[in-house]
Amino acid sequence: MEKLQTRLLLAEDDRNLGNILKNYLEAKGYATTLCVNGQEAVDTFSRKEFDFCILDIMMPLKDGFAAATEIRAANKKVPILFLTAKTLQEDKLKGFEIGADDYITKPFSMEELLLRMAAILRRTDEPAKNAASDNVYDIGIYTFDFNRQTLISRSKEQKLTSKEAGLLRLLCTHANEVLDRSTALNEIWNDDSYFNARSMDVYIVKLRKYLKDDPRVELLNVHGVGFKLVMNI
Repeated sequence: MEKLQTRLLLAEDDRNLGNILKNYLEAKGYATTLCVNGQEAVDTFSRKEFDFCILDIMMPLKDGFAAATEIRAANKKVPILFLTAKTLQEDKLKGFEIGADDYITKPFSMEELLLRMAAILRRTDEPAKNAASDNVYDIGIYTFDFNRQTLISRSKEQKLTSKEAGLLRLLCTHANEVLDRSTALNEIWNDDSYFNARSMDVYIVKLRKYLKDDPRVELLNVHGVGFKLVMNI
């Protein structure tokens, strides 16, 4: 059976670059829809099914951050990669807070873009390759289903991004033990650089917020070493 093409939403207001990227990605097997502003990207995403989004940050009508926020509100799981000419760490951290999976700074090589996309797709495709029974964890009052990327308590269901789910699963497999920062970075981000460490801290804060309703569950920083998911149950 022929493998289905990955459906890709590409938002880039530079039409020349957008068309170059679209043609290249289609040649590599991605079914690519090009949008030239953030509003068009949001509208298109609401009408069609996509497996991956590439969003330029600086766009008219809606910038990439605003577009990603609306896309994330509609779909927690779809991978998002930002294209950016910005190098400020604060801007990149903002992207990760919104729920982006990665970013790439202009100018970039097509090969690097493909490698980053492939790495993200490997992470997000992994749930489908694992048995459901191997990926459900009890965390106090919560049930964490890695395959579905959900954290369920008695009162609500929290959808998780692929990075949130990957990091939480790693913490669960090291429950009541110290998870080394470098191990987590290489496992989830494939790189233990300083910037990725900063972005991981953002995700730890988000996970801690998701788990706050059970006082028996603590997500601790172990200074200079890593993190520890403590379950006093």
